[in-house]
Amino acid sequence: MAEYNNSGLKRSLTATQLIMLGVGSTIGAGIYVMTGTAAAEYAGPSILISFVIAALACLFTAFSYGELASSLPVSGSAYSYAYVSMGEGAAWTVGWLLLLEYGISCAAVASGLSGYATSLLAQFGAHIPSALTQATLQTVPGSGGTAISGAWRLDLMAIIAIAIVTLCLVRGAQESARINTIIVFIKVGVLFIFVGCGLFALHPTYWHPFIPTYEGGFRFGVPGMFRAASIIFFAYVGFEAVSTASSEAKNPKRDVPIGIIGSLVICTLVYICVASVLIGVVPYQQLNVADPLAVAVRAMHQPWLALLVNVGATIGLCSVLLGLLYGQTRIFFTMSRDGLIPPIFSTLHPLFKTPWVGTVLLGALVALATATLPIDIISDLVSIGTATAFAMVCFTVIWQRNACPDLPRPFSVPLGGINVRGVWIGVTPVLGILFCLVMMAPLFVDMFRALGNGNPVSAILLLVYAAIGVFAYYGYGRHHSKMTSPPPDA
Repeated sequence: MAEYNNSGLKRSLTATQLIMLGVGSTIGAGIYVMTGTAAAEYAGPSILISFVIAALACLFTAFSYGELASSLPVSGSAYSYAYVSMGEGAAWTVGWLLLLEYGISCAAVASGLSGYATSLLAQFGAHIPSALTQATLQTVPGSGGTAISGAWRLDLMAIIAIAIVTLCLVRGAQESARINTIIVFIKVGVLFIFVGCGLFALHPTYWHPFIPTYEGGFRFGVPGMFRAASIIFFAYVGFEAVSTASSEAKNPKRDVPIGIIGSLVICTLVYICVASVLIGVVPYQQLNVADPLAVAVRAMHQPWLALLVNVGATIGLCSVLLGLLYGQTRIFFTMSRDGLIPPIFSTLHPLFKTPWVGTVLLGALVALATATLPIDIISDLVSIGTATAFAMVCFTVIWQRNACPDLPRPFSVPLGGINVRGVWIGVTPVLGILFCLVMMAPLFVDMFRALGNGNPVSAILLLVYAAIGVFAYYGYGRHHSKMTSPPPDA
């Protein structure tokens, strides 16, 4: 509470703005880009069930976030909750996972935005060279995985988008929230227009068989349905950004739980409606493309709708970038105040009261990742990091209930819990952990399978990322931590 009252951040966000932040951060590359691949390669029409499975994993986690946010109204999201509950080592682990979730997912979103923006400009006669719209490293099909081609490219469109969003965040949270609210209404409105027009172009036969015949591995059948869920789990990562806004919310104990759960419910309904129409308009086998909604619109033979979808996707993905980058800057802000990363990340602008230097540095880092890394590898890494961080949030609820049973909790997880030898174990947190493990399992199976087939790219990236995290903590964070070296008057 002392940190909340002395954060220096401007407290201006309402419950409605927090819901809009969650929706704006969530509805993006998952529905605009990854849905088509998940349906074509793994689930077919049963991707609708995959969305429900992924949503359940997020819902149980959202309840856990709601309880923690209501009792610990500080910026930093899961990082802060782990710090207060389990100490510095656990907090660093969660913070590093959240960088994988927020920062790296920004790169995936920017990559998808670049594709739609390029398509939109082409409709107006402005053709951008392919060398300026693709990442430096491109994946090409390989046996059991991917390999990297070495042609030099630079995704300039994505870099420009990240630069614009970074400048908005430097200007201020409330101003960014207003822009985000406008964008959310535009992109959700476009998706509902897509659904409305698609209802008149449905082919019910495209939904049969609902669960395609199993072909081995994770190709269709029930295994494919769960593999698709692990992919589109990436589509839900943004709702957690609401919890990073606790220090800038007017009434965080009430508004943050409303923002988290409300945005998740809205996004799930939108996803299921859009995916149902998408699968019903185009055979799922044709959706393994970067712009599946554009393919569906062309099948409807509505040129004006194609333009509208491109505009909605381009603008909408900007709001996802805004929400995700906002969340990461606030996590770094809190980690910096704790001494685990350099103080430059918590330096506030004298006029705007935003961590402007850290925001600019993070924007540059995300731009670099976008310019070099391919989207399919990024999305798998993001899903692994997100599921792990979500599982730790659920575990934090159990830890906190046992360590501080008398802590005021304006919002509590539903379904109660049981006591085993004096230890409280909550039903909702345990279900959240189990669902997160279900999300991770197919990703690791595919990663090890690719490694065995001579395609180690994903495994190498994950190991290198983990190694950098260990080195950063023991090389800097541990020696500068305020927990390890408290001030003299503490």
